[in-house]
Amino acid sequence: MELTVLGATGGIGGQIVRQALEAGHTVTAVVRDPSRLQVEHPALQVVTADVTDAEALAPAVAGRDAVLSGLGPRGRKLAGVATAGTRAVLKAMDAGEVRRLLVVSAAPLGEIPEGENLLMRAVATPMIRVLLRDVYADLAGMEESMRRSATEWTSVRPPRLTDKPLTGEYRRAVGGIVPRGWSISRADVAHAMLAMIDDPATLKQTVGLAY
Repeated sequence: MELTVLGATGGIGGQIVRQALEAGHTVTAVVRDPSRLQVEHPALQVVTADVTDAEALAPAVAGRDAVLSGLGPRGRKLAGVATAGTRAVLKAMDAGEVRRLLVVSAAPLGEIPEGENLLMRAVATPMIRVLLRDVYADLAGMEESMRRSATEWTSVRPPRLTDKPLTGEYRRAVGGIVPRGWSISRADVAHAMLAMIDDPATLKQTVGLAY
């Protein structure tokens, strides 16, 4: 497949690029600073562009089979990038007649699942939602933008992210959050997103991921 990856220098985005290339896909990586992408491959094209500029994104998106986004605020001061970038890529995809979009969101946006322990249900999750309300408002805006589009989208909602190696072994919950799932590696999130590209069960769905 021909794929475009946004946020390609981030933790998840970089993993998507590497794993996609290893799987034999052709990848267009959209970055702000090419020097930060430490990957070289004959099937890799690197495009420097502002991810909030639909016109700049259009050539990097047109004709691709899917767009995968690792965009997300790395802190409260950067809240807004996920919504702005997603709205721009939706316009670029519409112009290029590209349908499939997969993005990274976060588990706290979902309903607390049945079977979750009392600490997570009554203390930890509510506290996280308050402390990072700007971040989650940004991710919620991103998801709402996709819902209003004609795109065949999937929003992946992982819990705490780690830099542990790829395992390929994790749980997922289509339309929900994985109960008692407290972490997952960025490598496994990338693996799951690539596996979902042609999975019809994940179309226009949020998908919880966790170990």
